[in-house]
Amino acid sequence: MGPNPFKPTAGKMPPILIGRESVIDAFDRGLANGAGAPERLMLITGQRGSGKTVLLTELGRMAKKDGWDVISETASGGMVQRIVESLRGTSPRVTRASIGPSASLGGTSLSLGSVELSRPEAPLTIRAAIEDRLARLPKGKGVLITIDEVQSASRDDLVAISTAVQHVIRDEDMTDLPDTQKHGIALAFAGLPIAIDNLVNDDVLTFLRRCVRYDLGEVRIPDVKNAYISTVNDSGKMISEKDAQTAAEASSGFPFMIQLVGYYMWQSADVNGSDAITAEHVSIGATDAANAFQDSVCAPAVRSLTVAQREFILAMVPDLPEPSQVAHIAERCRKSMSWAGKYRASLIASNLIEPAGRGYVRISMPHLAEYLQTRREA
Repeated sequence: MGPNPFKPTAGKMPPILIGRESVIDAFDRGLANGAGAPERLMLITGQRGSGKTVLLTELGRMAKKDGWDVISETASGGMVQRIVESLRGTSPRVTRASIGPSASLGGTSLSLGSVELSRPEAPLTIRAAIEDRLARLPKGKGVLITIDEVQSASRDDLVAISTAVQHVIRDEDMTDLPDTQKHGIALAFAGLPIAIDNLVNDDVLTFLRRCVRYDLGEVRIPDVKNAYISTVNDSGKMISEKDAQTAAEASSGFPFMIQLVGYYMWQSADVNGSDAITAEHVSIGATDAANAFQDSVCAPAVRSLTVAQREFILAMVPDLPEPSQVAHIAERCRKSMSWAGKYRASLIASNLIEPAGRGYVRISMPHLAEYLQTRREA
């Protein structure tokens, strides 16, 4: 039997990347159309588990294949400095070594010398680092910088990166070369929807408003079903159209769940030594996938909520699986309707709940309702 083809690991490129063709095609056009193509500046948003990291990986793969250099970062402290070092290709190097006195321990001689490591002098700005890297590339090629979890980036870092990219684009525009021969710079940010909204609305980060935005939603169930059939069959097992449909419905079209369901139904068949994935294997796989999804996606989503957001969403639990009336949520929380309206809006922006008719909301993240019902202490 062949290895399990499904890869539900954060950032790991899955064998199937479905439902994201519009983003991939747009980026491909951006690379082909030369300097100034709007698709070279992207904002990608989506819930946890919606495939943002995988999509950034795919964009990086495409750029490398086209001869571009790619710098991939996850936002955290010191991000700009790490990008600068990656652009320059710097790494610690030995600048001085000395051999000091020796000591003897149990008949073994130990040198007490020292080694000093330092880095080459860093460029003054990230702009200089980008321009230095571009100067080493062939005409028409460029640098793609991808930044994941952008909501964790400092405002100063984002200002520095955005300002540098604007100047680099302007400098390239002042050359007499055709757009397809100018050096390029591309940026792709990925983050949670509400974080992206806050960044775009920042008066200092107006540059981000010119980025093309893509909001990652669920994949169509028929597309998931077809992907299951082709992936399973191409990897040495069989699955019927009916069972593939059941598996697709269990995934809710959510990219991470697509991989989880596929992984666990394949594993269930493997454990039983079966070359065919049956309805029983799909059922076991769907249950295991739901548990894994709750632990790796739902739990972090709930932990990231503010106290007020968590209070609001927990007040919806008594109504499950039916929608909740916002007025009842306010009453249960002993808060005003303006309070309820504020946190209703923030949870909708985070893609955790959605409108369900006038004055009603429902939980929208897959398996979050079950998680809240069984683990309210989370």
